[in-house]
Formats: sequence, C-alpha cells, structure tokens
Amino acid sequence: MDFQPLLLTFKLATITSLILLVVSLPIAYWLAFAKFKGRGVVEAIIGMPLVLPPSVIGFYLLLAFSPSYWFGNFIESIFGLRLVFSFSGLVIASVLYSLPFMVYPIRAGLQSLPASLREASYTLGKNEWDTFFKVLLPNCKPALLTAFVLTFAHTVGEFGVVLMIGGNIPGVTKVASVAIYNEVEALNYPAANQYAMVLFAVTFLILLVVYSVNNSLLRVRQSS
Repeated sequence: MDFQPLLLTFKLATITSLILLVVSLPIAYWLAFAKFKGRGVVEAIIGMPLVLPPSVIGFYLLLAFSPSYWFGNFIESIFGLRLVFSFSGLVIASVLYSLPFMVYPIRAGLQSLPASLREASYTLGKNEWDTFFKVLLPNCKPALLTAFVLTFAHTVGEFGVVLMIGGNIPGVTKVASVAIYNEVEALNYPAANQYAMVLFAVTFLILLVVYSVNNSLLRVRQSS
C-alpha cells in the first residue's frame, strides 16, 4: 500500500485544525457574547458547509481559486501562489469547509459556562481578553478538544471539495479519500479496503480518546 495519501491526509487535517483553532477562538467568542444585528446572517454563512453538498462548495471555490477570476489572480500575482491543484489550495478550502465544526462546539462550550465567571473576572479588574484566555478557555477544555477532533476527523473524510480543488496529483493533492475513489474505479477493492480500514481505525481511536478524556474531565468537575 502507498502510504503517501494517508500521510498527506493527516498532514492536511493537522494543519487545517491548527489554523482553525486560532481563527475560530475570536469568532466563537464574538458569536457567544456579542450583541449585534445580522447575527442570523453571520451564523448562516458560517454554517453553510453543514448543509451544502461538498461538490457545490468545491465548484465555487474552484472558480474563486482559478487564475481566471480576481481572487485567484490576486493571490498568484501578489504571492506567486497558485491555489488550484496545489496543497495550499487544499488547506484554504479545508479551512473554509471545516469552519463550523470548530466554531460551533467552542461557542457552545463558552455559552455553557456560568455568567458569574465573567462577572467575577471583571470585578477583579481583568479586561475582556484576559477573561477570555485566562478564565473562560481553561474552563471549557472539553469543548476545545471536541472542536479540534471534529475538525480533524471532518478534514480526514473530505472528498468532494478536495477532489474539485486539488484533483489527483500524487504527493501533492492525492489524499486518502481520493485514493480510495481511484482504487474503487479500478475495481481494486483490496487496496481501497486497506485505505478505508486505516482511516476507520484512526478515526475510531481518536474519538475514543476524546470521549474518554471528556468523561474523565466531567467526573472531575462533578466531584469538585
């Protein structure tokens, strides 16, 4: 079995999850506590990947990333970076496609915390960002862990978006889901099964660890 698609898949999932963890923290905090008009519009835009077919998202991202359109042309002319059929394009597409899987669990975790935590922090002279990073985030570790793992697992399972943006270039854009598709098309079911079993096992182990850790944290919180 060629392990390159698997390594590329886990590399893409790790980079995407780390980027989204940084990007999603202020977005989740903003959605959790800010009061503003148009909240429904913002939430609908962020949540679109949850309901839209991946092929639809992939098609519009393919158009946007193409050098024939202004965004792709701007990125290529300014940064010398071609997003279509490149690993960089896969990362950006995965970040956009997996955004709600990181934002919504963190927002839910923040909203589940008692309001007294924020109030006590402000009373002690902490500003808004100190309260966020030193008080709120340490108290919603299960939500952070769940968000990271959901994003990682969702990126591992991407197919339609990565195929539309990256195509099937070995060592560059050929991730495990595309490799499975290729083997099934070639009627090479044993090879497809090998890739599928690895993804199945890795995903199951990750989820098992996450739920075990979250249950342990919950028991500690309840006992205290």
